[in-house]
Amino acid sequence: MTAAPLPSVSGIVLAGGRSKRFGRDKLAESIDGRPLLHHAAEAVAAVATDVMVVAPPDVVPPVPDGVRVVHDEAPFEGPLAGCLTGLLAAREPLVVVAGGDMPSLDPSVLGLLIRALVESSADAAILEHRGRRQQLPFAMRTGAGTDAGSRLLAQGERRLGALTDRLTVRVLAEEEWRPLDPNARTLRDVDEPADLAGN
Repeated sequence: MTAAPLPSVSGIVLAGGRSKRFGRDKLAESIDGRPLLHHAAEAVAAVATDVMVVAPPDVVPPVPDGVRVVHDEAPFEGPLAGCLTGLLAAREPLVVVAGGDMPSLDPSVLGLLIRALVESSADAAILEHRGRRQQLPFAMRTGAGTDAGSRLLAQGERRLGALTDRLTVRVLAEEEWRPLDPNARTLRDVDEPADLAGN
C-alpha cells in the first residue's frame, strides 16, 4: 500500500554555530563533492515544500537552488534562538528541523516524523535512540513551537532540547524508525574533523 502524500511542511536547517570544535567552517567541508550543509538541506528538501537555512547575521552560506537563507537577529545565540528564527519565517503550519552538520539524514525518517506528528495530537515528534530522546531531527507544529520558543528565550533559555521538553511530544521508539535507517545514520552529526571519516 502506498503511503499517503506528506502534508506541506517548512524545513529548518540550523547553521548558526561557531564550529569551534571543528576549527574552521565545518558546513563548507566537502563530502562527496558537495558542501556538508548541502547534504542536510537537500535531505530536508526531499520532504519539505519550503526550506530555509538559518545563518548568523551577515553570513550568506551557499545553499542549493530553491533553499532560502534567513538570519538570526544576533550572532551565536544558540540553537534554540536559531530554531525560533526559522519558526517565525516558516510558511507552513508544520516544520521539520535538522542540523546543518548532519550529512546523512534519511528523508524517509524525516517523513516518518512528519506523519507521526500529523497522526497524533502532539506538538512535536522526536526520535528515541538507545533509550534517549534525540534533539535532532524533529517535526513540530509551527504555532506551538513559536509560542514555547519565544517564552523560553525570554526566560534566558538557550538549549534546543528545552523546546521539546516544554511541548507534548510523540516519541518514535527505535523499532519504529530503525527499519528505515538500520545504521541510524540520520542521527550522525559532524563536530570535529574526525567525524568526517567514513564518508
